[in-house]
Formats: sequence, C-alpha cells, structure tokens
Amino acid sequence: MVAIRRLDACLLIAEDDDAFRQTVVEIVEPYFRTIAVPSGEQAIQVVESTPVHLALFDLNMHLLSGLDAIRWLRDHHLGFPCILMSADVTDEIELQAHQLKTFSVLRKPVRRAQLLDTIHCALEL
Repeated sequence: MVAIRRLDACLLIAEDDDAFRQTVVEIVEPYFRTIAVPSGEQAIQVVESTPVHLALFDLNMHLLSGLDAIRWLRDHHLGFPCILMSADVTDEIELQAHQLKTFSVLRKPVRRAQLLDTIHCALEL
C-alpha cells in the first residue's frame, strides 16, 4: 500500500482511452480531486478556466498529443507539473518530454503504486 496523504489538489487527466482514463481516475480519486477529459484540446480548455495542480497526459491522442498539450502549457507559462504516459516511450519522446520540463514519463501499463508515488513526488516540488 502506498503511503500518501490526502491533498487538496486538483489533477487533470487527459486520456483518449475511456477504460484507461476511468482506471486512472479510480486510482487517484481517493486522494485527489480529478477532472478527466478525452483529449488534449479539452485539457487546454480546462486549464484556461480551472485551477489545476498537476496534469497527466496520454502521449497519443487524436488531434493534440500529450507532448503538444504540455508544450502549449509551457508556452503559456503554466508551471504546474505534468506527467506523460505512453506504451510507446522512445528515447526521442523522453528527450522531448525532458526539454519541456515534464516531471516524469511513465510507461503503460503503469502500476498503481508507481503512479501514486510519481504524483506525490511531483506535488511535493
């Protein structure tokens, strides 16, 4: 069991796979408030109108990838931590994520403990 204290933090989850998005919500919702959306475009709409403390992005979404969404956040000086998730992680993707100051890149399928530990560490910065 992961030791994590309940935080008054809002997590944005942008994932186009409905089942995986719901799984991530179920994992983090006991500890954090969540807003879950199926696209990078909707994620940007959320951060334009709602305080978010951390964002989890799937890499491969329909129009706007997770990296594109993180790039948009950085270009607009939104400095909250971002975590990228993908089954298709390559050295190039990790390099791009690092250049965008992404907190972490997690390989899918991500373990519950790894996800919660990464979120906790990101929010402690």
